Amino acid sequence: MGWKASARDQGTFCFSCHTAVPYALARPRLSAALAEGASAPETRLIDDVRRRVRLWDETLPFYTDERNGTGKAAQARGTEAVLSALMLAWDDAGRGQLSQDTVAAFDHMWAEQLASGDGQGAWSWLDFDLAPWEVPESQYYGAALGALAVGIAPERYPARPQIQDHLQRLRNYLLREYPEQSLHNRLIVLWASTKLPGLLDNDQRQSLIEEVLGAQNADGGWSLSRLLTRSSKRTALLRDPDSDGYATGLVTLVLEEAGKPRVAAQVQRGRTWLVRNQYGHGGPWIRGQEGFWRAQSLNKHRNPWSNVGRFMSDAATAYAVLALTEPTQP
Repeated sequence: MGWKASARDQGTFCFSCHTAVPYALARPRLSAALAEGASAPETRLIDDVRRRVRLWDETLPFYTDERNGTGKAAQARGTEAVLSALMLAWDDAGRGQLSQDTVAAFDHMWAEQLASGDGQGAWSWLDFDLAPWEVPESQYYGAALGALAVGIAPERYPARPQIQDHLQRLRNYLLREYPEQSLHNRLIVLWASTKLPGLLDNDQRQSLIEEVLGAQNADGGWSLSRLLTRSSKRTALLRDPDSDGYATGLVTLVLEEAGKPRVAAQVQRGRTWLVRNQYGHGGPWIRGQEGFWRAQSLNKHRNPWSNVGRFMSDAATAYAVLALTEPTQP
């Protein structure tokens, strides 16, 4: 929020798949587990999302064609529309009441939905050649997040007559493109399917769960490298077979929510890995451990003590929190 590179017009800031969105999902769970109220950064983030939703026609996209290249404005608008709806729907779900800002965010999301072409039913999505969230196939990831947003929205939002055509286009896209997706992206649609019925059939769910279980490492965790079984990156991905916080947190969370009793042992091994691997350290100038979960970029080697170098650990920490505070677990 205070990073100059994230500052945008109208006094707002950019929110991201690697830091802001995972934080918005995880921090309320952590606040509840610690019997705290909403933290100041959490409140400021959601207020910023609401402000950009209200000023939708007055704010510039997060990225523009003039500064960032052809097509980036449309990609930025599509991405922002989905992420805004997701964060506000998640916030509303905690209170059980749909706010006017969230309805407006969904209206923007549906207005940005592609009505034709190969991506029909999805949204234009940011592509900076950065896996797993900003590469061409991340359009599917974004569409799955859109489905998740609809599924968690309170007051029976998914049943509203005026969104049914949009929902059907979204379901058609997710079904049509499913076979070509990485394990990472299919995990996101599995998660969405626990909130919004009709995205996957029983055979798809069963096959996907089996594939995920087959990718579990001997130590009980998962590796992001194993989840990115396909990639259209223009540069080769770095490979790291070791378990990491992001992959383990995400898989454990999704299996908990999608779970069947017979996978309980594997889920518990994932939870145990998370409990044993909260050891993040911010640098040699900081005494002791800061307590986050680690994950590393597979796009390029980064200084793990830098702001950018922590992006993957931001996501790792949030998904670890979500997995470890999942209310369906004892």
